[in-house]
Amino acid sequence: MHLSFYKYQGTGNDFIIVDNREDILHAYSTQLVQELCDRRFGIGADGLMVIKNHREYDFEMVYHNADGSQSFCGNGSRCAVHLANQLGIIDQEAYFLTTDGPHQASIKEDLIHLQLRDVSEIRILKDGYLLNTGSPHYVQHVDDWKDLNVYEAGKQIRNTLPFQKEGVNVNFVSLEQDNKLIVRTYERGVEDETLSCGTGVVAAALIAATKGHTSPITIHTQGGVLQVGFTKKNHHHFQDIQLIGPARMVFKGEVDCNA
Repeated sequence: MHLSFYKYQGTGNDFIIVDNREDILHAYSTQLVQELCDRRFGIGADGLMVIKNHREYDFEMVYHNADGSQSFCGNGSRCAVHLANQLGIIDQEAYFLTTDGPHQASIKEDLIHLQLRDVSEIRILKDGYLLNTGSPHYVQHVDDWKDLNVYEAGKQIRNTLPFQKEGVNVNFVSLEQDNKLIVRTYERGVEDETLSCGTGVVAAALIAATKGHTSPITIHTQGGVLQVGFTKKNHHHFQDIQLIGPARMVFKGEVDCNA
């Protein structure tokens, strides 16, 4: 079958998005997701999204990591909101459903403002922090972010016994002398470093907030700059969390595939 798709990126985190409102994909396999996301034999992406109709929301977005597993994706959600606007599904405001529940978003001056669910628990571990910002994240502070082998270091943490079964995203955070926060992320499901991870950036920002940083926090990734806004209720409880950043359609295409 011929499958139309949109290639998107949000600060270098790249995605395939399929407009499935007319149910062109009745059912699709994990293998199909893996094949389409393959960077050598497919289109190539960190993940694949399917946009569907929903009676109670503007739309539903189902996100798959490159290995086919489902999860919530912050940067992916921002890209889906941008496409929904381009397709005429929404104007400047969106209320849509994802795997972790409903989300609100808005488009302001070419930036997508995505609201995330509240975070009320941060676990302090021996060498880092664990929290869930829609996906589970481990945050560790490092001094030398430039020469860090994120693939090896992230893979080792992701596959330790506490995280081995469900997996965890691993974020390495560095604070520069000019108070600039830099984040590099190893993503589960991609099983490699990505140029940016929205929920990882949020996790890093909230940990920074426990150490005195105030909202909004600007974070630099390998793929660009994101902002995180929030209301701090107490040391480990955050509300009104927003991930703010650009989203761009790279191209539209068609691919032959076996759904």
